[in-house]
Amino acid sequence: MVQLIVGKKGKGKTKIVLDMVNKEIATVSGNIVYLDKGNDHMYELNNKVRLINVEDYGVASADEFIGFIRGIVSQDHDLEQIYFDGFLRISCLEDTDRVEEIINKLDSISNTYGFKIIISISIDEAELPESLKSKVIVSL
Repeated sequence: MVQLIVGKKGKGKTKIVLDMVNKEIATVSGNIVYLDKGNDHMYELNNKVRLINVEDYGVASADEFIGFIRGIVSQDHDLEQIYFDGFLRISCLEDTDRVEEIINKLDSISNTYGFKIIISISIDEAELPESLKSKVIVSL
């Protein structure tokens, strides 16, 4: 299952994601992974959350990003949740034409392997494709 936190850049999505991650760590029995574009939030995350700086791995396209996620999933059989902060940047989707396609692929992966994906994305809810609007849990 994919859930979206949407809103224009600078609206406070990252704080919501960080609060959500730190709250969830107390209730999950499996692992939580947090993907970001840097290590800036390392000290704001509970130490039980695995922070992955996507930029350290040379992901250069949206298709490589999907492969990167599949690699994480294949190595962690206790995975319960993955959080993406700055989704457009870490997934190499600065051009938003493929957002719907990539989110649908991620939804398929999460449903197949039984974990939840929470995505922070700098798009206003009104600009989302209609098929993704039902996935929005927070709109800023």
